[in-house]
Amino acid sequence: MSSLTSLARALAVRDERAQPIATVRHFFVSERPLVLIPLAMAGEANAPLAAMVGSAPDQPRLLIVPQPRNRDQRFQFAASLGAIVRSYVDSFARRQEDVRGRRRFTDAPQLLVPNPGGIDFVRLFGRSTRLRRTWGEYAVKPEVPTLGKWLTFFAERAEHPGSSLMLAMTSALSMHWATGQSAVEDANLAALMAWFGAKPFEAALEAEDPERWPPAGPATDPTFDAATLAPAIERYSKTDADSIARQMAFERLAVVLRTQLEPTWQLMWRALDLLRQLPAGMSVVERWADDRDTFTNYVTYLETGGGLPQPRRDSAVAAASRLSRLERAQAKFDAQRALDDPLVMAEFRLAGEAFAGTVVAADPNRLDASGPRRKLRPHVTVRTADPLRLPVGTDLASPIRRSQTARIVSIEDSDIVLELTGGMGKTLTPAPGSVPDLGEHVTYSTVSARFQPSSNFPAVEDTPWTHGGPPAPHEPTEEDALEAWS
Repeated sequence: MSSLTSLARALAVRDERAQPIATVRHFFVSERPLVLIPLAMAGEANAPLAAMVGSAPDQPRLLIVPQPRNRDQRFQFAASLGAIVRSYVDSFARRQEDVRGRRRFTDAPQLLVPNPGGIDFVRLFGRSTRLRRTWGEYAVKPEVPTLGKWLTFFAERAEHPGSSLMLAMTSALSMHWATGQSAVEDANLAALMAWFGAKPFEAALEAEDPERWPPAGPATDPTFDAATLAPAIERYSKTDADSIARQMAFERLAVVLRTQLEPTWQLMWRALDLLRQLPAGMSVVERWADDRDTFTNYVTYLETGGGLPQPRRDSAVAAASRLSRLERAQAKFDAQRALDDPLVMAEFRLAGEAFAGTVVAADPNRLDASGPRRKLRPHVTVRTADPLRLPVGTDLASPIRRSQTARIVSIEDSDIVLELTGGMGKTLTPAPGSVPDLGEHVTYSTVSARFQPSSNFPAVEDTPWTHGGPPAPHEPTEEDALEAWS
């Protein structure tokens, strides 16, 4: 936890209200996201129990598995969910735009779950369904492996820093607001949302009552399991198939599960409204464009690349390459957040890696004639009260002029002289606004979101023996259909 977040938590307790720790929204919010609230059967390895899903607050769809230990019912649930997800995803794969000679979709789907546990459920459920076969002894409906491929796609993008294709609502809210409770309590969506209303202490206490605010899944409340769910499932199991009694037992079970999901459903859309009230950060557009590129590439792969599911395990080269991508994405996301948001940048100022101040002197037309030809190298002097732990010669960047580099020339007391390079045009006269004016408030830091080249990894066929050597080509086997549900 950062120093400013700690302070914000203390202020939240004092003011009895969640405190902003961001001035802009750092994620894209779709106009039509798909909200998914999954429930899993206690004591079973990620066996689905129910889900409430939909893309409109007044149109939730409830899917249930009346007997989660029944394989056929589990896959019927997967097929029903697959049809919903496929229809939703396909609705975004229609309109395209031309970007630098290539085509991409103008929009992309967005999957929202209540908490990180929902992401784990999606990841495991995708793993357990994407390798299923639509023929043979353990055949399933075509919607099942299709669902698995898309759920795996969303879960993998959820691990990608800055991606908005799949978000956990508690994590998204906690990135923008601080409450007066612990991070563990913030993982409870009802308790977290309590800090956005009146009397948060009482509301947060009520949120801990599973009867008034059932858990947001995928785990259910043990008391509910023993007192309500287990008898309802047993009543269903004891009835004869295709009987009126079974239909009544099914409807009663559906009512029981709906009471567990509807409160979270309402909270998800309220939380979504809170996020929409924040203006999007400058870099959100760029990251969402990257998401749309990824979505376009995956749709193209499914349509033209044979549609093979993601492998059960990555090869050594693929795993190393993926880890490198995630590390670079995390560094870029952290930098973009700081450049977009003064509150995030304040952490760097506290650490002495950035400073803000007022321009007290400027020589915008200064030329450097030390080389074979003259170059425009303006000098500006910034007076700051921030602690600075950067030496002379350090290259800095400004959130306002991101294509420009400022190098520290000298430091005297609270005055810092900077030499500017780039972002001023191609002539020896700086373009209007490209050099800070006298009296302008500016911020400079070591934070940079510039492109970082990827690491060089060997080709898959050149995998060294220390990492298992070249992997054998994937061949479908009988074991693919026998994979455990988890």
